Parts: sequence; structure tokens; C-alpha cells
Amino acid sequence: MRLTLIASVLLAAVNVDAFAPVNTGRSVTSLQSTVEATDFNSKLEASLAKMAARDAESKISADDLKVVFEDEHIVVVDKPAGVLCVPNKDNNPSLSQAVFDKFGSESGRADKMVVHRLGMDTSGLVVFARTEDALRGMNTAFRTRSVTRTYEALACGSIEEAEGTINLPLMRDYEFPPYMRVSTDEHQKALIGLSVEDVGKKLLERPKESLTKFTVVGKEELEGNAVTRVSLTSISGRTHQLNVHLAAYGHPIVGDQVYGINGEAAANGGLEAGTSASSASADLQESIASAAKSMCVHAKTISFEHPVTEEKLSFESAAPF
Repeated sequence: MRLTLIASVLLAAVNVDAFAPVNTGRSVTSLQSTVEATDFNSKLEASLAKMAARDAESKISADDLKVVFEDEHIVVVDKPAGVLCVPNKDNNPSLSQAVFDKFGSESGRADKMVVHRLGMDTSGLVVFARTEDALRGMNTAFRTRSVTRTYEALACGSIEEAEGTINLPLMRDYEFPPYMRVSTDEHQKALIGLSVEDVGKKLLERPKESLTKFTVVGKEELEGNAVTRVSLTSISGRTHQLNVHLAAYGHPIVGDQVYGINGEAAANGGLEAGTSASSASADLQESIASAAKSMCVHAKTISFEHPVTEEKLSFESAAPF
């Protein structure tokens, strides 16, 4: 059975009208935000401090790199989990710096090699550019969505559908900044009256249409707990999209300490309950969280046209879980 969560379903189930202006019968200027800017900024500061402490645990050097492909223009490496893709403001060890240290670049700058990135706790394939031509070509390929990527993950519980599509718009979460959540009318209205000066630009961006396709690879167990191995394709490529969508679906990614059970972000992607009929129970999620040693999501495949030679390239990396 193919599951597709489409706009009509969303409107009935969670009252989402994320892409239309809010219309409440009153002028926008007469509405007051339910968000207190000082409370939001205090929460944001605390979360960023916690993230900075976590970033400080990143460790990698040029000798640690697992190189999948390299030529004079690009390098493809297999990133381990627990490593920053790019340095933070404290310049903690990162994958991009390790690649620069080993291979160098035409520009003489590590930041000019970065064309995409993975989250710190996500493992898998990452491409870096060594030349200006490669940088321009790869940036264009990602911007035009000419790069095909699939991820593999373990999801909590037993997903009944063989495949499906999760179509849920995303927004920044004012209750749990700087994380993401599914956008609803209620949470959009809560932002009315706020300004960029109050809370910054990102929180006030329009909801982002977000689409994730999944295919069940197999049913497994983690220390006696039911989990499902899934192949994931992020069509829209939003921030934390796979994590939020699977949590909202009711089958959060195993080991996800942000969007999973008792995580730092809103439960169920910000919805009252998971949208799947087979949503993993809270007890099951708790048991899996106790058994998980790390977050189980991996960038498994990547295919693209070489930015200079135009050769069609495709790479695959086995998931470490």
C-alpha cells in the first residue's frame, strides 16, 4: 500500500494552510504575537550554547579520511558520524578542514571547497571541490537539483507501508529554537506581530514545502525492539527534513536525540501524534532510545555529472549500522 500525505489530508488532519496568507477576519496589525521575544532569545541562546559544547567533541584529521574518489577537481569522502562537516565559530576540527589539509584547493581556502554538508551526527558521502571550475559546477548541480542522493536509516517501530511520501511543510520552531517543526496555522499565527529585530530573520521565513520519499528495506530488531530499515530521498532538501518528517510520521530515526523521544525539539515533529497508523508507541521509542548508541542515518548514495569532465559518476557507501 502506497501512502501519500497530500495537502487535502493535511488540511483535514492538522489544519495546515502553510502557503496562504493568514486570514482571521482581523487586520494583521491588530493581532499580537503569542511569542515573547525575550523568552525566544533566551531559549535560543541556551540551545546554541549546548550545541557549541557538542560541536567541541568533533575530532578528525587528514589521516582519518576515508576517500572514495579523488581527481584534480573533486574529492568524495565517507564522513563518520560525530564529526562536523564544516568548522563552527570556535574552529573545531571538521571534515572540510581535514580534506583541505590532505588535498588542498586552487583557492587556497578550505571554505571554498564546500558544496554541500551533512549534520554532525549523520554519516556518509560528501563531495568537495578542489578547483574554481568544480566549485561553480557543483554549486550549480545542487542548486538545480541535478544531484541524486539517497539516505539509509533505522526508524523506530514497524512501518506497515512498503513505500510512501511524506509531504509536510516545515518552519523554524519558536518553542524549541533553533530547531524545525511541521508548520500549522496555529504556529504561523503565533508569529504575527514579531519583527526581524525581535527574533531574527530565520524564524519569520515563510513555511518551506518539504517532500520525503521512503521505501522499506527490511524489518529488524534492536535489542529485541522492532525497527525498520528505510531508504530515504529528500526531494526538497530542507534543514533537518528527514528527522522531522520521520518523527512526524510516528517513526523517528533511531538514536535521534533532537527529534526523537524526549529530544531537544518538539515531539512528533511538532504534531500532537504521528501521522502513521503504525506509529511507534512511546514505550517502544523509550526502549529503543536506551539501546541506541548513535543516530542511525547515513548518506548512502550520490550520483552527479562531473562538474568539469561531464562524466556521469555514482558512489555508494554501506551504512555503519
